[in-house]
This record gives sequence, structure tokens and C-alpha cells, in this order.
Amino acid sequence: MELSWPAFTRHHPDPCRSIAFPGRQPERSALRSPAYPLPRLLPAASAICLALSLSACGAKAGKETPPVVVGVMTVKTEAVPLVTDLSGRTEASLVAEVRPQVSGIITDRLFTEGSMVRAGQPLYQIDSRLYAASAQQARAAVATAEATVEANRLKAERYRLLAAEGGVSKQDAADARATYNQSRAQVAANRAALASSQVSLGFTRVTSPITGRIGRSSVTKGALVTASQADPLSKVQRLDPMFVNIQQSSNDFMALRRSFQKGALAPVGTVPVRIVLADGSEYPVEGRLSFADVDVNADSGTVTLRATVANPQGVLLPGLFVRARLVQASVPQGILVPQQAITRAPRGGASVLLVNAKGEVETRDVTADTAVGDKWLVTAGLKAGEKVIVDGLMKARPGAKVKAVPADTVPAQQTAK
Repeated sequence: MELSWPAFTRHHPDPCRSIAFPGRQPERSALRSPAYPLPRLLPAASAICLALSLSACGAKAGKETPPVVVGVMTVKTEAVPLVTDLSGRTEASLVAEVRPQVSGIITDRLFTEGSMVRAGQPLYQIDSRLYAASAQQARAAVATAEATVEANRLKAERYRLLAAEGGVSKQDAADARATYNQSRAQVAANRAALASSQVSLGFTRVTSPITGRIGRSSVTKGALVTASQADPLSKVQRLDPMFVNIQQSSNDFMALRRSFQKGALAPVGTVPVRIVLADGSEYPVEGRLSFADVDVNADSGTVTLRATVANPQGVLLPGLFVRARLVQASVPQGILVPQQAITRAPRGGASVLLVNAKGEVETRDVTADTAVGDKWLVTAGLKAGEKVIVDGLMKARPGAKVKAVPADTVPAQQTAK
């Protein structure tokens, strides 16, 4: 039986007590009261919910989703230098070992170890008394020979005149002339012996053969040295400029030459070289590649390259292990793509996402095997003028319409969505 509103109010003078409000539970008697015609209210509530749902769907259907914004870079070709890092060791540009040329006792050391010395500067003094006596003896022999020459000259001249008058035989005159010539030759021999003894006397003072920095001395005062000893007394090295001997694999060296012949790479002329020290710091002065050796090391299979580097402050020392960063060639029509734009397949294949002329995303396989800084060098698969997606890769889907803008103008909040 249905109740009218007056009848409902008679049964429930305070109908609000039986109505459920947030935070308040209705009375059990009210829920069981026939004053709530639930079967008739449910159809009306369902109709209202359906109407609201249809209106919301219609609003969503009427609103179009804007295209995804992606940042792109326009492909361009340029000459790309190929930088190679190779290991090497430093070496002094001039090295001279100080060795004795005569035997004797070291009486004095005339330099400070580790200091700079000049060419011709005295370094050691060897006992010279024996060599001085030999020089004096040679000088006396020269004087004796010169006196004999004068006597033989006068005799030869007298015999010549007597032979012309028949006073002596012509044979005696010829013998006198020969004796004179022999005495002259003896003078020349004695003078040569004197010069030799004077040279030996000069060798008792050991001098520096070049200008440079001298190392430690291997002998001290009082040591006996010989002219044929194997060990040097010391070593003088010129440290400015310095040589850097670089080792490159013979396979890489030959591959580089083949690339030059095919025209795939272009030589760079005078090759600049940057030196990276063992602690990772870069030496501030740039060097130049001097030459490449013509022999391959049979043990290591490498070719030696030599770079010349200025060393005015003496920072580089002989024997340092360094890394040489040099540009041996360049790619004339190279294409550089940021590394984040390259996608690698499990098997190593590379691909990029492009925005084509229709404004749609497409996938393109490329060849990118060489890293140049924070970019990849693409040698196949792209051409100038194409647009590669750099920002917004997570939102781009092949075949989808996108809005392409320059990569440096894409707002950060849009690429992050």
C-alpha cells in the first residue's frame, strides 16, 4: 500500500530522524517502514546516472587531443675529425752519455747533479800528470827533429854544389838530399805525436757534449775510469722540446691508409696532438706529429708514431707514460647525432625516429659505429635535411602525428610528460 505525504507525516512526525545523513545511521525501524517506496525510487536514480554519464562522454568525444610535441634536430653534413687516443712514452729530444776518453783517477766533479749544463762545460777532472808528461816528451821530440832538419838541409845543399864541380859523387849528393827529406818527415811525425798527446791531455777534463739537464753521477771523486768502460759517467738530456713515442696497432694503421686511398677519409695535413697525463689532466701545450716509423714491431705488432711537444716549463720528464689524443683523419660528409637519439637493438643494430613530410613518426635504421664526444657519427641511413627526434622519444610512436619543434625550444615540462 502506498502512502501519501500527509499519511507519511502522520506516521513520522519527525521524518528527518529516519533519513540517513553523512556520519549518522538511520534507525532500524525507519528502514523497515513502508513509508520508503524503494522499488519506485530506483528506476528514477538509474535514469539520472545514465544521463550524467552520457553527457560526460559526449563532452570528451567533442574535445580533440592535441598532437604530441617533440624536439627535433635537422640533419646536416660537416667535416668530422676522427680523434684517436693512443698510449705513448715521453723521450728527450737530445740524449748524450758522458763517457771518459782516457783512463785515470777522477780528481774532481765540477757540476751539481740535476742542474742545467752548457755544451763544453767541464764536468769531471781526471788526473792529468801522466798525459802532461807525454805532451812534454812529444814537444821535445819535435824540437830535436827540427834541429836535425836544419843540419841535413845544409849538408844536402853543400853536396849539391860539390857534385856539380865533381868534388863528390852524384850518389853522395842524392843520399844527402834523401836524408834531409827524411828529417823533414820526422818533424811532421813528431808534431802529430805532440798533437795527439795534447788531445789526450785535454780529454782529462771531461766536458758536456750538449746543452741540457744533467742527471746523477755514477762515479765519485777518487774513482778509476777507463776509456773503454761500458757505464757512462752521467747523462745530459735536452727536455725542450720533448718527443712522445706513440704506439698504434698495425691493423689500424693499415686500415687508415686504405681509407685514405678510397677517399672515405681525408688527411688533415699537420696532425695536432694533445697529451693527457697519467693523472687524467691535459697538458696545455699542443704538439705535432713528426713522423711514422717504417718498421712494425715484431713482438707487439705496432707502428711507432712520434710527436714533438714544446716543454718550456720542464713539466714533461723522460719516460712518462701518457696518452696522445690526435686527429689522424676526418670524414668529409659526416653526420653527428646526439647519443640519446640512437636506439640500439639487442643485436647491436642502430635506429632513429624521424618526423617525415606528413608530420608522422617513422623508424629508420642507421649505421653509427663511432662515438665523437657525446654524439654518434652516422655514416649511413640519414641524409641532409631530415628531422631526427631528439626530445620526447618516450611519447613518439611510429605512425603517430606529432608537432616537431627545434630541440632547444621544447619546454621541459612537455618533454617530461
